[in-house]
Amino acid sequence: MIAKAEIDVAEHVARCLQLATLLEVSAYPKPGNVHRTADFKETRYEHFLASACALAPGFRNAAQKGILVAQEKIGPDELEIGKIIKNTVEQVRSWQSGGNTLLGTIILLTPIASAAGIALTEKPFFISKLRKNIKLIVEATTPIDAVNVYDAISIAKPGGLGKAPRLDVADNTSKQKILKDNVSLFNVFKISSSWDSISSEWVNNYSITFNLGYPHFVETLEKTNDVNIATVHTFLKILSEVPDTFLARKLGSAKAKEISIQAQQVLNTGALTTREGKEKLSQFDDKLRDPKHRLNPGTTADLTAAVLAVAVLNGYRP
Repeated sequence: MIAKAEIDVAEHVARCLQLATLLEVSAYPKPGNVHRTADFKETRYEHFLASACALAPGFRNAAQKGILVAQEKIGPDELEIGKIIKNTVEQVRSWQSGGNTLLGTIILLTPIASAAGIALTEKPFFISKLRKNIKLIVEATTPIDAVNVYDAISIAKPGGLGKAPRLDVADNTSKQKILKDNVSLFNVFKISSSWDSISSEWVNNYSITFNLGYPHFVETLEKTNDVNIATVHTFLKILSEVPDTFLARKLGSAKAKEISIQAQQVLNTGALTTREGKEKLSQFDDKLRDPKHRLNPGTTADLTAAVLAVAVLNGYRP
């Protein structure tokens, strides 16, 4: 039987990560992405809102499993992170009809949820402790976790995956090879980390989230006292220094780097804090809105959600 204190911790984590997702989705104008004042034809703002509402059970479950790890009732390899990711993706698909919305966010935030469950159980909560727990969790993943994440990707049907030289998601034999060769989810992400920033975060202990995005978010929030400005500027900061790998897979690394340079130029003009910056940002957003969404920096949005997750877990409230 789960004690009330444990339920409270898991519920707290779920609400924190839900809020983080809603803040990221609502930030505007987030260049090239769906936000509260801009939709895609087939995927609209309300699809993302519905998706965010569907996340709570998965994040609550992940946090509860983290609590069990802290209590030494299960080992980190028994968290079933892959199964939680798959189930959460299924929930998101059942709550909206706009296609893939939050796959990358779910993959990034599920280990954070479990790590927060551990950190909040052990008290007091420190970001350094959260990050240490994330490392413990992702490195303990199993081949079954990898197979479940492959299933989650198949359910979400994301665009722009490209083709991997080894264990490609679209290859029907990949899951068999994963189980036969005992390849953990962490090691699968090692393979893809050079061309996918979400995989790279898992492998490099969320270096973009903690070392780049979070400090910039905190600094901007302190200066402006405006979470929308802080979120959009964090998105731009990440994009300016980490070319979006979703873009790179679709259009090549040169185009992705060109867009990163443009993001830096927008930041240099002040972005949402100056009249010139607002005009440049609006123009940048318009430029990235091609009809086929080839210029959509979707991975940067997922990374921004991870930054907000850390901020809300650390006490930020709008």
